[in-house]
Amino acid sequence: MYFAQYYLDCLSQASYMIADETTGKAVVVDPRRDVTEYLADAEAHGFTVVGVINTHFHADFVAGHLEMAARTGAWIGYGRRAETEYPIRKLADGETLSLGDVTLEVMETPGHTPESISVLVYEHGDDPVPYGVLTGDALFIGDVGRPDLLASAGVTAEELGAMLHDSVQGRLMGLPDEVRVFPAHGAGSACGKNLSTEKQSTIGEQRATNYACTPMSRDDFVALVTAGQAAAPGYFSYDADLNRRERELFDPAVAPRPLGTEEFGARRSAGAVVVDARDPQEFAAGHLRGSVNVPADGRFAEQAGTVLSPDAELLVVAPQNREEEIVTRLARIGFDRVAGYLRSPDDALAALAGEVAPASRLTAAQVRAAREREEAPVVVDVRTCGERGEHGFIEGALHIPLGELPGRMDEIPADRPVVVHCAGGHRSSIAASLLRHHGFGDVSDILGGYAAWALLNAPVTV
Repeated sequence: MYFAQYYLDCLSQASYMIADETTGKAVVVDPRRDVTEYLADAEAHGFTVVGVINTHFHADFVAGHLEMAARTGAWIGYGRRAETEYPIRKLADGETLSLGDVTLEVMETPGHTPESISVLVYEHGDDPVPYGVLTGDALFIGDVGRPDLLASAGVTAEELGAMLHDSVQGRLMGLPDEVRVFPAHGAGSACGKNLSTEKQSTIGEQRATNYACTPMSRDDFVALVTAGQAAAPGYFSYDADLNRRERELFDPAVAPRPLGTEEFGARRSAGAVVVDARDPQEFAAGHLRGSVNVPADGRFAEQAGTVLSPDAELLVVAPQNREEEIVTRLARIGFDRVAGYLRSPDDALAALAGEVAPASRLTAAQVRAAREREEAPVVVDVRTCGERGEHGFIEGALHIPLGELPGRMDEIPADRPVVVHCAGGHRSSIAASLLRHHGFGDVSDILGGYAAWALLNAPVTV
């Protein structure tokens, strides 16, 4: 048996290839949209990809099932409850898929979504115990999939939570301890709240250490797994729906288009949104007015999907020679309306000097002094509820997590200075730039974030 995990750090997303080395037949599970790596590995090993399985309708990325099928002729498989605009193979509970001696078995594990399945992997068809189980978003390492995402219209979080209880505590915990667990996501994903940094585990380890695998009633389980969930990024419902639909294929061979300053400026004037993927400090030194800063070195795609609309035409300002990477990362979440990028940002910004402005970044000491004045700024905390609970917060700060900011900007007074902070200064640069983009005039963020404020020994309510 050939078994490979492909892990994408920026989305905390895992996909898999399983093959029988004797027959050369392979199946790819939960592929991302840029499928070149899977195809290259299959070619290198002499495999033929015969099937592509999605464990559910993913909300946090656009899956690569259509790209894989177009390149290989493979069938596309989902759980039997799935309904799509493109042809699929509906996989029934208990159905086995033979790749040769290597065998896959479908296990229905609804809860994160109604159509969710897990995939049992047998190295030999007659093995009494599976080699492992691909759990999708049903069971993570240290957590379970959240049942409250808007990925399943018409099904409540309580209904999905009850399904998830039965899937995790009944079906998955019914497997032998030695079965390896291979989830679809790891730490950092918004699909759960307590995911581990580990990439694999075992049923026995999860039975012993995962809070959601402790035997409990359905009601207790639902209350536990739904409590304290951060707001889902705004693009999640868009991607969950897009994964059901026939759509344009992503072609990595089509390079993003470089734009001269004249065309770039014309498109910007016509309403295109400038996404500036440079470091916050570079952005602060000088950027095109109205640009939204989403730094490339971080959870770029997820954060871009949080603060931008998939319907908007986008213009990219990227760190030099990273333009193609940025466009690919946007495509992974279905943001395909990229008109092009600014060639040689430093030279272009110099040529557009009249449209360039700095971003205000204040030290914690400067913010403390400003709060003592009569016209004190509004402080906006864009961290999660969990961060505030664990580390404390600035007294009187307005708490709006970054994921909720696009829909709650009307809660921030527009006639007063605004100071934004996060934990260390990354998310606050995103949030501050978004507020400026939407017309807030006097916006700063705190250098070093709450960590710098706490070091200053300012009064903190915990």
